[in-house]
Amino acid sequence: MRITSIILTIATSLCLAGTTINAQSSGVSLMQKAQNTLTQNNPVQARSQFLEAYQAFVNEENYAQATLSGTQAVSLYYHSFNYKEAFDLCRAIDQMIMTGEQKLHKQMPELHFKVTRERMQMYMQLKNSEQAQGQLNRLQNWAAQANSQEVKEELLYAEASYYYTFGQPSKGDESFRQLIAKYKEQKAYDKVSSCYQTLIDIAQQSGNTALTKQTYDKYIVWTDSINAIKAKEEYNLLKQQYDESLQTIQEKEDSLSNKQYLVVGLCIVVAILIAALLVGLLIMTRIMMLNKKQKQSIQIANEHNALKSQFIQNISAQMEPSLKRLECAVNDLTASTPQQKEQLSSHVKALKHFTADVQELSQLENSLMEPYETVSVNANTICKQLVEEMRLACRPGVEMTVDASSLEIKVNTEQLTRILQHLLKNAILHTTEGKIKLEFKRRGAHVCQFIVTDTGCGIPEEQRENLFKPFSSIKDLSEGDGLGLPICSLIATKMNGSLTLDMEYKQGCRFVLGLNI
Repeated sequence: MRITSIILTIATSLCLAGTTINAQSSGVSLMQKAQNTLTQNNPVQARSQFLEAYQAFVNEENYAQATLSGTQAVSLYYHSFNYKEAFDLCRAIDQMIMTGEQKLHKQMPELHFKVTRERMQMYMQLKNSEQAQGQLNRLQNWAAQANSQEVKEELLYAEASYYYTFGQPSKGDESFRQLIAKYKEQKAYDKVSSCYQTLIDIAQQSGNTALTKQTYDKYIVWTDSINAIKAKEEYNLLKQQYDESLQTIQEKEDSLSNKQYLVVGLCIVVAILIAALLVGLLIMTRIMMLNKKQKQSIQIANEHNALKSQFIQNISAQMEPSLKRLECAVNDLTASTPQQKEQLSSHVKALKHFTADVQELSQLENSLMEPYETVSVNANTICKQLVEEMRLACRPGVEMTVDASSLEIKVNTEQLTRILQHLLKNAILHTTEGKIKLEFKRRGAHVCQFIVTDTGCGIPEEQRENLFKPFSSIKDLSEGDGLGLPICSLIATKMNGSLTLDMEYKQGCRFVLGLNI
């Protein structure tokens, strides 16, 4: 009986062990699958797989991996503007960590740090400086409790990102200086380079051209200095090898009676040293040439951008007097028929409209960092007024409707009306029957959308990719210059938003104007 009992006990233990191994492999495999899906640019499916991995790790009581997969899902939620789901998941992860702390009888501040960092990123994306500051204070407390070098470095990254986002570049520079100083002290030169590249990405995302140029210059100087350090280390290594060779030769000299061997040995060592120095010199020369070329490329790119803007402005300025003279000539034509005069006049008007659009496009590109003034308006009121104005232009059999909640929002009324008028005019032009609908939707605490939908002919597949790019196709100016949507897109960007085409809508055309309010 005792032998039977022992056998049963061993079998039960093996079954439990097998179950644990399968559960662990399930969580790890789900995590790997989610990472692969994310690299294939499928964030929705990747988010679902991260959530499955999170639940699997929770069941295994693997709190570190559960937090890692959970925060990945949180990031994917708020990057697609699903803030409610992201905040709910953060609360669930916090509860899971606290449960783990009670079970294990120990604190896990580094896991709380990761969840708090995601919250701070969300508030930064929502431009809520007060809440973001609160989360940054909590991050600093968690980092102090964790007392981990890795967590401290992540905190410096988070502080720098916060300060650059909310217009405190001097504090952001200080955080990066501390981080770079630590890596230099550790001689972690690759991490120093990564810091500069991260700062360049932050500056580009925030549209700070001055910070981008300043960081590029510092990065190039750092690259030159690190190349010099590496060259010096290579030289010291060669010198060490040379000294060791001399010592070897000296030892052989003591053991050999024939001085001829000593001369041959010395010649070989000198030849090797000269060859090595020549190779090192060539490498250093090539690195210096590459750095010089990189600086020239950046300078040329900046000059080309400036020349492009100046070129567009010059064309517009030069066309304007010619158009005025052409308009006068049209009015002076006496022999032409009224129809010919009307055609010439319409071409002149098209050219003048094109000139004005080109000038505005250039001005918008040069002033994207200058926000519009905003006022508080009722979304329902502004939508109804627009539809009432535009409804008379619809063709017979076309119905224009409004679906907008009565919500007060802070926007630039003139620019918002301008974008919506352009979208509605396009819908009226291309819709011969069916419906045109203007909607207003709240998508988050500080995110809203204006949606214009029609049942018209839609936009051909081959034209969708370049829809918001100016000058992407040659058009007859009398039929429109094609700059309306690019101009509207730039205005939306200045309004802290975006204008997009719903690629999944197939029954006509649907444009979405998203705004952060």
